Amino acid sequence: MKIAVDIDDTLNIVRRAELAEEYVKRKGLPFKLSDPDARAFAKVLDWTYEDATKFVRDEGGIVAFTDAEARKGAREALSGWRKAGHEIVILTGRFKEWFVRPERVSRDWLEKRHIPYDEIVAEIPFKEKGRYCAEHGVSVLVDDSVEACLGAQENGVPAVLAIGRHNAARAREIAYGGANWAQIDAAVRHILQSGREEQ
Repeated sequence: MKIAVDIDDTLNIVRRAELAEEYVKRKGLPFKLSDPDARAFAKVLDWTYEDATKFVRDEGGIVAFTDAEARKGAREALSGWRKAGHEIVILTGRFKEWFVRPERVSRDWLEKRHIPYDEIVAEIPFKEKGRYCAEHGVSVLVDDSVEACLGAQENGVPAVLAIGRHNAARAREIAYGGANWAQIDAAVRHILQSGREEQ
């Protein structure tokens, strides 16, 4: 079976607020913290999308992604799925405007952390992930975006929400979820086992 997994805030921990605040202090910029738990740089501070893009592209903010630490247990879960014969597709919304070569940046991050995968698909907006999964035979989507998980469910693909501070309030909207990778792994295995029993 095919399992699609997001990277940012799912496989890793992106410390957006910390880096953005350091940048603002260092440059003496007038921006203030808006949402320390936001999953998008543009929403962390009271700056514009253009300001956030400049930070990521021109001021070293890309390290928030390239140096992000892997969540504990992620590598072991994906290794177990591959060992069980499942195909792992890394399905990320990383796009060229910020990442220039999003597939290469993603591949480098995964390989440095020895996280197994079979394929990387980048530049898939979170609103399109559900449709992508349905059209490409994905059995389960693992993502931290409630919207991506809802889209998968609406397209008949079970989803597991990687729960964090930024999405915990909406976690009940998704049938399955986990606050850590042991819970995510258990939910994915349950879904895959249920799918086998239905066949």
